[in-house]
Amino acid sequence: MTYAFLLTSLLFVAPPPANADPPPPLEMEEHTAEVFSLAFSPDGKLLASASKDRTVRLWNAETGDAGRVLKGNTADALRVCFSPDGKQVACAGADGTVRVWTVATGELALSFKAHGNWVCGLAYSPDGKFLATAGADKVAAVWDAATGVKKATHTKHTAEVWTVTFAADGKTVASAGKDKVIRLWDAATGDDVKQLTGHEGEVYTLAFADAGTLLSCSGDKTARVWDVSKGTETRRLTGHTAAVFTVAVNGGKVYTASDDKTARVWDMATGRELATLPNHKNGVYAVAVSADGKRAATAGKGKLVRLIEGAQVSRK
Repeated sequence: MTYAFLLTSLLFVAPPPANADPPPPLEMEEHTAEVFSLAFSPDGKLLASASKDRTVRLWNAETGDAGRVLKGNTADALRVCFSPDGKQVACAGADGTVRVWTVATGELALSFKAHGNWVCGLAYSPDGKFLATAGADKVAAVWDAATGVKKATHTKHTAEVWTVTFAADGKTVASAGKDKVIRLWDAATGDDVKQLTGHEGEVYTLAFADAGTLLSCSGDKTARVWDVSKGTETRRLTGHTAAVFTVAVNGGKVYTASDDKTARVWDMATGRELATLPNHKNGVYAVAVSADGKRAATAGKGKLVRLIEGAQVSRK
């Protein structure tokens, strides 16, 4: 009897086999409509999501627990981003307005009319002093992040501008959209600096990997890597079977989200597909990765936000 009791105890505390499946992703379903955008806070502790239900939600990025609901949008919440110090979160709205909340209190800190139509793209400068916006009115602009006063305007796009981002030095802005052209311009003056061409579909999201490397993704089903100084494409990431809506980058790995219901991970240096993230049942609008690269998040047409640990990624 003693032997049987000891054996039962040992079996109870034995660890799972090394090849056991990892636990499933954390799934959060509090949004009542599709989710367009995701962003991790700089310290990786919070995840923000922006939705067609007009709210921005903050989540505990470790547990998936729901935090503050940031309200005030009068139309779809299209894009969300944290300030570099993590103290504020900003949202681009389909009502043409940018709203900024204080993370600690959930209070609205700033609201300003940025475009005559949808604000489709939004990004903080690396020092947090400025916000860049992209609009469906064919205009991109730079604003004082504390006051909402316009600092520069870029008017060279010939169609809706979907995305905007700052280069690492904060002096250059990249924007792109329905006209398929990626434009780099001076953040202080709005003047054109360079154009990157090659996408065969509209460009949905841009992200700088470093000072000289820009990532883009498009309705042409590809994501691409660009050498900014040379103005040339250096790598093309192919494999998605529908439009690629979001591209994110961390530590030499590129993350993409597509209308083909998948999010994927790629090696930026070789263009090889490394992994897939747990699939959604509908198109995936957004993917984000934490600064330490240990956690990713996806969301899209199915209202669902997923938090994914590194161990849950399916390797190729």
